[in-house]
Amino acid sequence: MNKLRCSSCKEEITNQRGTVKFKCPKCGKTEIIRCPHCKKIAAKYKCSACGFEGPN
Repeated sequence: MNKLRCSSCKEEITNQRGTVKFKCPKCGKTEIIRCPHCKKIAAKYKCSACGFEGPN
C-alpha cells in the first residue's frame, strides 16, 4: 500500500481525518493531497505536471 503524503508539507497522512484529495484545478492530471493543517493555514502546493500553484 502506498503511503499518502501532503502535497505541501510532505508529511505522511495515510488514514488521517480531514485529509482531502483532488485533481489539479488547471490540468486535472496530478492528484493534490492536503493535510488538515496545511488546509487550515492555506499552505501553498504546486502541480508537478503543469506548475499550477494554489491555493489562490
